[in-house]
Amino acid sequence: MIYEIATIVFSIVALWLGAQWLVDAASRIARLFGISELVIGLTVIAFGTSAPEFAVTILSALEGSPNISVGNVVGSNIFNLGFILGGVAIVHQIRTTPKLVYRDGLFLLSMVLLLLLFLKDLILTRIEGSVLFLLLFIGYLFWGRDVEMEDTQVAKGTKKDFVLLILGLSMVVGGSNLLVDSARAIALTLGISEWVTGVTIVAAGTSAPEFVTSLVASLKGRYGISAGNLIGSDIFNLVGVLGLAGMIRPLHIDPTATGSLYMLVGMILAVILLMRTGWKLTRIEGAFLFTFGLIRWIIDLA
Repeated sequence: MIYEIATIVFSIVALWLGAQWLVDAASRIARLFGISELVIGLTVIAFGTSAPEFAVTILSALEGSPNISVGNVVGSNIFNLGFILGGVAIVHQIRTTPKLVYRDGLFLLSMVLLLLLFLKDLILTRIEGSVLFLLLFIGYLFWGRDVEMEDTQVAKGTKKDFVLLILGLSMVVGGSNLLVDSARAIALTLGISEWVTGVTIVAAGTSAPEFVTSLVASLKGRYGISAGNLIGSDIFNLVGVLGLAGMIRPLHIDPTATGSLYMLVGMILAVILLMRTGWKLTRIEGAFLFTFGLIRWIIDLA
């Protein structure tokens, strides 16, 4: 058990560092070939914080562990909105905007309701996965019209970036493999289901990039960046990551998964309503979201 826990910690570090190197190197290489910053922002950067979820979810689907595959996405989304967004709001209240609430928040809610409909029969088919993945491109076309890039331009790539790109990709894939295998071993030892493992342990591990990004942003005083980044990451996880996994092979899930899906719907509704009240997330509201996420963990592990 100690070995498996140590392996999980190591794999999470590998996922985090690998995702950072992968995104940084890919951004500079894309710039080297004359690709615009808008395209970089809509593809490479957007993929960056979701790289661990992407790798773990796809790998789990390929290896025939659909409960870890779907559970990782559902759990990561709850973790992002509960522990991370709630935690940042506890540190400092977050101002919100009508666009974030009515466009991004409602789109995320509609996507999770669609997923709930698709999983009513406890299976995500290839057609349903294709529908989700198609919505990713429709969303990019819509969101791309008003994407705001950072002030600093992406530097052009060098030969070293090609090495970093391969190394980062290898760490993400390798770390994902270790994380899934170790999580399976712990589930077998403790006698818990793969769904519970995916929606808790694996989900927390793959949410490391979002956690670090939000933590760094809050330490720099950029509290408002957290809400948009986390909601955007949740949308990408649902329609992009899970959609592609469903396209690769049908994903059959455990009947107990329905409870976590309803919890995710409740979490998103709570976030939308709290962001709308006074157009900000207060410390008290952040504490509520954090507690919501904690209760969900207790229920899943009970």
